Amino acid sequence: MPFASEQIQSVASQQLSKSDTIKLRNKHIGQACQLFYRSDPLKIVRGKGQYMFDEEGTRYLDCINNVAHVGHCHPEVVRAGALQMATISTNNRFLHDELVQCARTLTSKMPAPLSVCFFVNSGSEANDLALRLARNYTKRKDVITLDHAYHGHLQAVMEISPYKFNQPGGEQKPDYVHVAPCPDIYGGQFTDKLYPNADLGALYAQPIADICQRQLAKGHGIAAFIAESLQSCGGQILPPAGYFQAAYDAVHSTGGLCIADEVQVGFGRVGSHYWAFETQHVVPDIVAVAKPMGNGHPVGAVVTTPEIAQAFCDTGVAYFNTYGGNPVSCAIANAVMRVIDEEGLQQNAQQLGDYLMSECSQLKQEFDSVGDVRGMGLFVGIELVVDRESRTPDTKSARWVVNRMKQMHKVLVSSDGPNDNVIKLKPPMCFSHENADEFLLAFRECLTSLMQDQLQAAATVATSSSLATNGATAAETLANKTKMFERQDRLIKSV
Repeated sequence: MPFASEQIQSVASQQLSKSDTIKLRNKHIGQACQLFYRSDPLKIVRGKGQYMFDEEGTRYLDCINNVAHVGHCHPEVVRAGALQMATISTNNRFLHDELVQCARTLTSKMPAPLSVCFFVNSGSEANDLALRLARNYTKRKDVITLDHAYHGHLQAVMEISPYKFNQPGGEQKPDYVHVAPCPDIYGGQFTDKLYPNADLGALYAQPIADICQRQLAKGHGIAAFIAESLQSCGGQILPPAGYFQAAYDAVHSTGGLCIADEVQVGFGRVGSHYWAFETQHVVPDIVAVAKPMGNGHPVGAVVTTPEIAQAFCDTGVAYFNTYGGNPVSCAIANAVMRVIDEEGLQQNAQQLGDYLMSECSQLKQEFDSVGDVRGMGLFVGIELVVDRESRTPDTKSARWVVNRMKQMHKVLVSSDGPNDNVIKLKPPMCFSHENADEFLLAFRECLTSLMQDQLQAAATVATSSSLATNGATAAETLANKTKMFERQDRLIKSV
């Protein structure tokens, strides 16, 4: 606690071979369960800080694990969990200090009047409970969600997750769920290109106001508007300025509540603030938190106002969650929040985020395949496109980059968005300047290789066309090829 190296080695010696692990997974784990790099999966056996190690000891730089918020196997978090587990772990119907201290610390980081907590095990549970609180308080059922949103895997939250129900095999959207456009100013309904001088925040908020008014006219109203403060699965989306204020005003004016889903982006990840919703200068009625809260341990919470919490209590139906808020989970969450403060991880996120945004923006100037770079703190998205002018998504290249980063550079990234063409960075908060440079160097090499392939393809097409039409001399063809290869050489030297 942390454990001795001999203990760790003992565990490692009992591991199955990778082939046996794959066989057992194929036999006993549902094929619907997602697996990274399915054609050549990684077997990760150990983690430390921002690194993960496979069964052969190969080190991978983890740029995607926003769950291991303060770093894999952080010694203070391990110590806190092990000590509490060795003392007592029971349900939250008994008094224990870790629970109330966790609630006190969590609410101290929220704006007033968000001061009452309910503890759960996951982000899915947190969003499910947030919906229950809103529906109970408003006595309504209808919910507004955003296109491409993902709020969890429980039935109630799958119903408000277009990221899931819009897939070919997804279930039909219920009539009480209303989908507003994702506030994506690069590739969405209202873009900075098509509306260069418009108030994009107001444009994207108007459909939410329209839904509210239509529901009022029907005599139904809206129970809640739920949105990720920064949409992750939707492609690392940063809403335009003023968006949430206008949306919240529209919902509140018709008696609805506003839920902020901070499951992916909370606890200082955005750098400038502890919670991503604060960047838009709004105060939600309900906030759902989870993933980073436990650094990999299943713990989450819903934070709301005394009035909403009291209305839930007044139903007479007691809320009980066997494991939500147990002493071990709360001890771990308390340790995570201490580490964020003591190690200055929020400040680190801001400094590194500024650096990554600056360097990635430079890549945009050098490579036509980079259509957009957006981000905040250690939440960065790089959108790859076939054509800058049309902003046509380049899904194939994004997937190729993800695999090349892993295979050649031992850097783990992922792609997402409606067209799966956005390279995502959400690394552990202990990510360093050296790690950022390692990512940038590897990513530059991938972009250079893409450019080489495109130039060679263009050269082949040009040569074939020239031969077919006899419209170019052999000397001209040779000169064109020479220019292309000279450009390739310059790109290679830049890596």
